[in-house]
Order: sequence, then structure tokens, then C-alpha cells
Amino acid sequence: MDFLLLLPITLVALWITKARQQQRRIAILARYLDGRDIEKHIETLSQGYLRALGESDSTRSAQVWEVLRGTEDVLSRQVCKLAEDFAGVEPTATRVSKFPIWLPRSPALDRSFDMREALRIHARGICRAIERQGTSAKDRAFSILAEMLLMQHTCHWYCRSKSVASARMLASHHTSYEQVVGGVLPQTRQEYLELVS
Repeated sequence: MDFLLLLPITLVALWITKARQQQRRIAILARYLDGRDIEKHIETLSQGYLRALGESDSTRSAQVWEVLRGTEDVLSRQVCKLAEDFAGVEPTATRVSKFPIWLPRSPALDRSFDMREALRIHARGICRAIERQGTSAKDRAFSILAEMLLMQHTCHWYCRSKSVASARMLASHHTSYEQVVGGVLPQTRQEYLELVS
């Protein structure tokens, strides 16, 4: 009988702890995203790539690609600055559980990665994809988009959980986590999987 009474109390306590931790992480990330238009640039590039690739007139397509280049450069600088600034966050606030669902941190269950390192990997990946030469515009856009979506996924993972992040990506972009990981540049994929696996 005591167990049946203790179980709901434990579940409520875990839920409250989870909610507080999520609010704290959201506030931390929001503080570092404040003043940056990373989400807006990701949206602009996503729509712009679709427009450029759907353009039948090569002259108009080239014009769209040229306009997008400026947004890519701004995004690259902002993501690098985010990673640089976020490196100053207290290490205890940057640990992310590798479990697909949220679990409270404990020494016995400490399977986590550092969000600061994840952001550094994403910044390098986005910069490499933007600076990439010798590929078609379509392949380059695909790589940049995959790099951006993987960074978004990691940010949602940091704030909520891997399962929530994957569900959001599937709902918003009709793309699975596995597809995005497969779409990033090989060096990013290797660094990222070494960190989160």
C-alpha cells in the first residue's frame, strides 16, 4: 500500500523537476539567442533554397542564389558567435542526456554530452557547408539545410529531450533525425555522432 502511495508522489516530483530544468535550459539558450536572428535566417534560407531550385529561368535562379549568399554569411557569423558565447556557460548547465526521454541526472545514469561542444560542432559544420565549393547548388543547399536542421534538433534536445526534438523536426520539416544526420557533411556527422552516441 505504501508503494502505491509513493509512486504518484515520486512521479509528480519528477515531473516538477523536469519542468523546472526545461524552463531553466530554455532561459539559458534564449539569453544567448537574444539579439541574433538565427531562426529567421534558417527560415529565409529554407524558403529561398526551394525557390531557387524551383526556378525554371537560370538567370532568376542565379539571382536568388546570390541574394541568399548574404544571408548564409550572416548566419555563419551568428552561429559561430553563439558557439563562442555559449562556451562561457557553467558546465553543470550544459550537460544533455543521451537518453531519448528526459531522466534526472544522477552519477549512475550520467550518459550525457556537453551542449557547448555540440554548438561548436554545428558552427564548424554550417561554416564548412556554406564555404563548400565544387558541388552543385542543389547539393550545397542540401548540406547547409541539413546542418541547420541538425543544430535546431540539438537545441530542442537540450531544452526538452531527444524524442521531443525528433518529433518536432518530423512535424515541422517532414524529415527524420536519421535523415538529417545522414545529410550533413561527413566530418560533421563523425564529430556529432562521436559526441552524442
